Amino acid sequence: MTLKNVLSAAVLAAALLSAPAALAMETAEMVKLLATIDDRQRNGGDYKALVYLEQKEKDKTDTVREAFVYRRDADDKLMILFSRPKAEAGKGYLRLDKNLWSYDPNVGKWERRTERERIAGTDSRRADFDESRLAEEYDPSFDGEAKLGKYTANMLTLKAKSGVDVAYPVVKLWVDKETANVLKREEYALSGRKMRTALYPRWKKLFSESKGADVWYPEEIRIYDEVEKANSTTVLIKSIDLRPLEANLFTKAWLESKSR
Repeated sequence: MTLKNVLSAAVLAAALLSAPAALAMETAEMVKLLATIDDRQRNGGDYKALVYLEQKEKDKTDTVREAFVYRRDADDKLMILFSRPKAEAGKGYLRLDKNLWSYDPNVGKWERRTERERIAGTDSRRADFDESRLAEEYDPSFDGEAKLGKYTANMLTLKAKSGVDVAYPVVKLWVDKETANVLKREEYALSGRKMRTALYPRWKKLFSESKGADVWYPEEIRIYDEVEKANSTTVLIKSIDLRPLEANLFTKAWLESKSR
C-alpha cells in the first residue's frame, strides 16, 4: 500500500470515528427542541376540542366515547367532560393546582387521581389531552437518528426531573427533524418495563389570535398498551376552537352543573 493510500485510509477512519460526535445533539440543543415542541402546542389562551376515543379491549366489544376537552394554558387548567355514550355523559376530569380530580354524577362524588389514571378506563392519560410540558418535566439525552417510515427522526430519552409528578418516569421520543413534530413516544416504568407506545400519524395547525401564531395539535393519537398487548385506544381530535371560554368554567361547580 502506498503512503498516499495509507494517509487516505487514516483520514477516512478519522472521519468515521468523528461522525457520531458531529451528529450528536448537545444538551442545550435538546432542551431547546423540547421547548419548541411545548411552545408549538401551547395556545397561551383558551382551547376547546371535540374528542373521540375508540377503545379496543381483548374479548370485549369495541367502544367509542365522545368528550369535550377544555384548556386554559395560561393557568395550567384542564377539563375533560364526557358527552357520549349516555352511560358516560356527565363524567369528567378537572386539573387544578397540579391535582387531577375525577367526577362521577351517578354518585355525586369527586376523587383525586394520579397521573397514571386511565382516562375513562381507556389507554389514554391526562397528558394526552393537556398542553405539552416536556422541557419543564424531563431531562433529555440523545440516542441518535433513525428512520421512521418516510421520516428522519431525532431519538431522545427523557427522564423525569426530581419531584415532578408524571405518569411514567422514562420516555423515549422520536421527533421529526424537519417539522419538530413528535412521531412516536414510548413510556417506561422505573423498572425499565415498557408500558405504552403512542404514534402520532397526523399533525395539524390552527392560527391563534391570542398567541399571534399557529398552534399545532395531533389530529390522531394511536395508543398501544404494552402490558395488555391486545388493548389499544385511538384518540381523534376534532373541531378545535381557540376563542376565550367562560371565566368560571374550570371549577367543580361548572362541571357538576353540566351533569344534571
